[in-house]
Amino acid sequence: MAVEKMIPAKRLVWALVSAGLLGLGGGAIGAVALQKTSTAQPPAGVAAALVTQPAAPATPSTAPVSATALPDFAQITASNGAAVVNISVTGTVKTAVRRGPAMPELDPDDPFYQFFRRFQVPGQGQGERAVPTRGQGSGFIVSQDGIILTNAHVVRDAQEVTVKLTDRREFPAKVLGSDPKTDVAVLKIAAKNLPVVKLGSTQDLRVGEWVLAIGSPFGFENSVSAGVVSAKGRALPDDSFVPFIQTDVAVNPGNSGGPLFNVRGEVVGINSQIYSQSGGYQGISFAIPIEVAKRVQQQIQNGGRAQHARLGVVIQDVNQAFADSFKLERPAGALVSSVEEGGPAAKAGLKSGDVILKYNEQPIVASSDLPALLGQAMPGETAKLEIWRHGKRETLSAKLGDAGDKTAKAKDEQDESTPTGKLGLALRPLQPGERARGARDGLLVEDVGGAAARAGVQPGDLLLAVNGTPVNSVEQVREVVAGAEKSVALLVQRGGQKIFVPVKIG
Repeated sequence: MAVEKMIPAKRLVWALVSAGLLGLGGGAIGAVALQKTSTAQPPAGVAAALVTQPAAPATPSTAPVSATALPDFAQITASNGAAVVNISVTGTVKTAVRRGPAMPELDPDDPFYQFFRRFQVPGQGQGERAVPTRGQGSGFIVSQDGIILTNAHVVRDAQEVTVKLTDRREFPAKVLGSDPKTDVAVLKIAAKNLPVVKLGSTQDLRVGEWVLAIGSPFGFENSVSAGVVSAKGRALPDDSFVPFIQTDVAVNPGNSGGPLFNVRGEVVGINSQIYSQSGGYQGISFAIPIEVAKRVQQQIQNGGRAQHARLGVVIQDVNQAFADSFKLERPAGALVSSVEEGGPAAKAGLKSGDVILKYNEQPIVASSDLPALLGQAMPGETAKLEIWRHGKRETLSAKLGDAGDKTAKAKDEQDESTPTGKLGLALRPLQPGERARGARDGLLVEDVGGAAARAGVQPGDLLLAVNGTPVNSVEQVREVVAGAEKSVALLVQRGGQKIFVPVKIG
């Protein structure tokens, strides 16, 4: 009997400690502790003591509830799960087929006729054949009459698209339009009175805030995963026009096109990409902000296609060597390696060697920030550019063109050179015949060694400028290099392409 009395006594102490935790640690800890004590029932005498004993006053919690309490993921899922759909896609791709030499005609009366016939392949050489493909993704319903948002890559090259609802009904879907630049597609199914999601905003979304994804990873429909926002406005090095939301929500193949919810149950993004070395989730996923998706949806429904602004420049990232060459305070901005002739940037006065530091007062940290900001603009708008030119800041205004006419591609050159005190270039002026072939200015690189060779300069390259200063003589090059401290930025033309190459000189 002594042992039986000791057990309720321990439970009583645990209950009193739990009551103290409720007051000191906030609602989340107290709720867990109280749930534990409620699973064991003390004898009647102890229960009476617990009821009649006056409770100690709880100490007010200093932490806000939102800092300690988890969102109600179950309620968010129950309210929105029916509006998340599974998307199945079928199509065909052409693949090369290797054919062997044609075999001679076989005699049907030959006893080995059927045996050899199995190896007979008509024709020879290489050909093509259509191979059926299948894929799956996710999407979500944004209007009761059947408008669905998903990723453009989910329905790329699709011949048939089927949408499956949570009630197991299936509908053929029509692709109203897709935009590869933002990876957003708009579908339509013939149905009415459908459940819809509520669209939110990323303006108030904070890094560290809880978010939840619903989709069909690996075909497992309406799977739920949760995590936090890792970053906002993340620009990826793929010429994307999207300022991505980075999260640690588990997203896998099949989640593409599914919604990302905030703690209020509002869609703030479309799950689009993952960073992975294995093809599966590794802790980093990216979502398209819902504002970008809504703008694309409106353009597709109104005009059949999405429009994006174009500046008309080829840009590179600014690393430390470039920052030293152009005497920038830090390696930031988008280095202009070439300007499209007659394009919006050229008309605004932008030149090769300029570094774009701000776009409409928005700082450009990495060069990929510029396409993401351009993706939020429309053709015809005027953009204010803050640039770095010859050691000082200037401001230009550019009237943006249409990216559908011509797209500028960003180039990113990595510098792996080691410090050296010599440039290592053998240069000579262009001959009249060489100018006639299209090269009007610059110096031809006849031989290369030292720092320039390690930086990637090659014989046959055309040196156009050093640190943004056009050069037409070896003396000009020597003068600019003599005034440089740590590195120089060489603008070279290789074939029909112009790129900046940073060279560390000591």
